[in-house]
This record gives sequence, C-alpha cells and structure tokens, in this order.
Amino acid sequence: QVQLVESGGGLVQAGGSLRLSCAASGRTFSSYAMGWFRQAPGKEREFVAAISWMDLLLYYAESVKGRFTISRDNAKNTVYLQMNRLKPEDTAVYYCAAVLDRRGIEYGLGYEYEFWGQGTQVTVSS
Repeated sequence: QVQLVESGGGLVQAGGSLRLSCAASGRTFSSYAMGWFRQAPGKEREFVAAISWMDLLLYYAESVKGRFTISRDNAKNTVYLQMNRLKPEDTAVYYCAAVLDRRGIEYGLGYEYEFWGQGTQVTVSS
C-alpha cells in the first residue's frame, strides 16, 4: 500500500500561484509514477500532469502546459505541482495518484493509477 496526502491548496486570485505537495508513505516511492488529477463541481475528473519514475518524463494536459510544473523529490517521498498564472477554470479538487511504473502505462488515464490521495481544494477567484 501507498498512502498519499495532498496539501497546499487554498484560495488565490486569478494570475496567482500555488504549490501543491503530495507526501507518500508505504512502499518505495521512487518506483512509482505519480500523477495529478483534478475534478471541478459537476465535471468529470481530468488529468493534469504526471511524472514517470523510469525516465523522469513529464506529461501535461494541454490546458495547463506552460503554467504548471510537476516535480518529485524521491528523498522526501514527495511530488509537487507548481501552479502559476492560475485561472478561475483551474478551480477544482486536486488529487495525486501513484502507480508502480512500468512500460506502456498511459499516464493520462486515471484508471491506470492504483493509489489516490484524499484531495485538496484549489479555488481561483476572478
């Protein structure tokens, strides 16, 4: 089992920044690919960003490319999502997720991930 706990959410004005953190415990964090997803009220969960373990490749949704940056610190068992130039449409509950990395994973698909955090609310006011 991998336990994931997100933090760093909050209320910010449009154009502002937030950094989300996801602390992992349990199995060897460094073997896991990590992803961030979000879900706005009345909408389906959507992919935001992911970072693999094997190649340290980064993946982003088009809607956040150039504004958000995903990174990981394996020594701290933590993955981050730096969010800049936030927009009201970024308002959502943000979840981090983990999957034991392997070839062929579709990092943008939620069902690929085995473990999920409880989520942290991000609200961007206009």
